[in-house]
Amino acid sequence: MLITIVAFIIVFGIIVTSHEFGHFIVAKKSGILVREFSIGMGPKLFVTHKNGTTYTIRILPLGGYVRMAGLEDDEDSLQKGMPVNLILDEDQVVTKINTSHKVSLLNGLPVEVTDWDLIDDLTLSGYENGDEDQLRHFKVKPDAMIIEADGTEVQIAPRKVQYQSATLLRRILTNLAGPINNFLLAIVAFMLIAFLQGGSVTTVNSVGAVQKDSVAQQAGLHKGDQIVAVAGQKTPSWDELSQAISQRPGRKTELTIKRNGQVKKMRLTPKVQKAKQGQVGVIGIQAAQKVDHSLKAKISYGFTQTWTVMAAVWGALVNMFHGFSLNDLGGPVAMYSFTQQATQYGVISVINLLAFLSINLGIVNLIPIPALDGGKLLLNLIEAVRGKPLDPNKETLITLIGFGFMMLLMILVTWNDIQRYFF
Repeated sequence: MLITIVAFIIVFGIIVTSHEFGHFIVAKKSGILVREFSIGMGPKLFVTHKNGTTYTIRILPLGGYVRMAGLEDDEDSLQKGMPVNLILDEDQVVTKINTSHKVSLLNGLPVEVTDWDLIDDLTLSGYENGDEDQLRHFKVKPDAMIIEADGTEVQIAPRKVQYQSATLLRRILTNLAGPINNFLLAIVAFMLIAFLQGGSVTTVNSVGAVQKDSVAQQAGLHKGDQIVAVAGQKTPSWDELSQAISQRPGRKTELTIKRNGQVKKMRLTPKVQKAKQGQVGVIGIQAAQKVDHSLKAKISYGFTQTWTVMAAVWGALVNMFHGFSLNDLGGPVAMYSFTQQATQYGVISVINLLAFLSINLGIVNLIPIPALDGGKLLLNLIEAVRGKPLDPNKETLITLIGFGFMMLLMILVTWNDIQRYFF
């Protein structure tokens, strides 16, 4: 139980951190201010600030986020009539604004806010010590800090460093960076697997093992046999062989096999087995595998295996449009269940799960639903076609609708997972 929980936290944390780090690094390179980079959610455990960004580690190790200046989830918490403490430099320019009751600033000037502009004019006005006879106007430094209500200290966000001020191409690259980082993480993970298992393992189109008392054993199939046709249908690859047999549950089937250079015919009836997509045929054989121990094979395995999984996930998404079911989706509960199974088979299985889930997260995030990276990319493309961005209010409304949809879907998926895996 404890091992599963630890493995789940590590796997989930690495995947999400990798995704968010992609957005973070490209945003920084694009001149967009990243006000906060957080690993985890909830109350803060650790805080530091460097080069304009506040880095936090939070108590709940599920998720994380990159807070980019100027987006809909990035607003300063100032309000008219709010009491704040200001730290001024020798020129009486504001370097820090404290809006939190949880933090006390020595030598802070108490001011009741009446007006402010931390985006364009970089000014703040208010009554010193709450005295309406002492209205003061302050200039604010472009890199001034603001302490928010929960005690988080972040840099203010002038317009020139906001998301919308970056060029369209840089915003597109920033939105793409998260999913791309997930794919890169999968490539590294599969490479690591290849090194740990001593080489690149590939499936060979011949029988590697025959299960005891199976249909295949009873029909006389042996290890090393190559099945070249099923019911007259050529099967040049193991995937095509597997698919051909699965489509014939309970039906008499003729196999064409090669054994020691000789071609033979063999008849059998695949056993009927229930599956998510209905009934499938199985005969009880496993593919033979070949291991390439070269350095080139170990490195290339990261790319080839990532591409294979990506193609499979895209295929599964396309098939969902032919008959959607919540059972086709999985949330944190499903991820925990997968992690529990993976930990029983060792480190390589856990790394394989990490790569698989990372690819899933990257692809799902590219779906053009508002609130996902794909939704943001869709808005970028609309802007490119129109020659101007959407009205900010409309864009915020679209994003909120998308967020609401995703939250509802997550609740339904989680409840469905609980029923599937626990009841």
